[in-house]
Amino acid sequence: MDAAYRKLLTYSYNILGSFEDAKDAVQDVMEKYIHLDKSKIDNEVHYLTRMVINHSINVKGRLKKSTQYGVWLPEPVSTETAETQLNREQLAQYTLLVLMEKLNPKERAVYILREAFNYSHEEIAAAIEISPDNARQLYGRAKKELQDYTPQDHLKHQQKLSDYIEAVVNADVKTLENLLANDIKVMADGGASVRVVADVAIGRDATLHMLQHVYALFLEGKKYTFMMINHQPAICFWQNNRLYNCQVFSFDDEGKVDSIYSIVDPEKLKLIKTT
Repeated sequence: MDAAYRKLLTYSYNILGSFEDAKDAVQDVMEKYIHLDKSKIDNEVHYLTRMVINHSINVKGRLKKSTQYGVWLPEPVSTETAETQLNREQLAQYTLLVLMEKLNPKERAVYILREAFNYSHEEIAAAIEISPDNARQLYGRAKKELQDYTPQDHLKHQQKLSDYIEAVVNADVKTLENLLANDIKVMADGGASVRVVADVAIGRDATLHMLQHVYALFLEGKKYTFMMINHQPAICFWQNNRLYNCQVFSFDDEGKVDSIYSIVDPEKLKLIKTT
């Protein structure tokens, strides 16, 4: 796939949190670009980048992310290999995508351009047609809103998922207690068609009960694999070679699970394939 197109998709996905919406946004821009007078365009890639970023900001502002069952979570993307339509190294971590839902679309775009793509404030200002001072203000507000977020090397904790799933399968409550942070949060997104047991569970006791309940009712006997999703360890449960449930994990500084993002919305899972 053309490198420029992949980069445009990555910009849009990081802003929108949805691969399908990002594809639509980039396609809209490409169709509009075809009919433009290009005689005064010095750099087509830079021009398209600016168009995609601004269109994605506008789309994000229009979209009301809601779900009939559970809470809205971003569409997961496999970062298992380099074989992806997005620039893997510039994809935001899944936890960051979730937290950025608290930002307005322009704050989100500024934060992504600064953090993921290393834009200067002057370059951000040129890209979204604001002043450098305004870019700094938006970035400062975004940083303040996300002050509790620290990028983690989740890969080093991937092995702990084996202990986690073994404890769940065997109903080993003691081991599970030792693996989970006291203030762990579990969020579930069933989309428009899949009812979830709970939207959000907070705290180790509530989480222990829910994890065992969900496994006994819905996951027992299903094949599972370990994957990397948006640079974070995940357990994927499969039914008839189709992804049934993707659980993305984050860990605290002590190496304990502090968040589980459980995506069961089939529309968000259809692009992830079994290996």
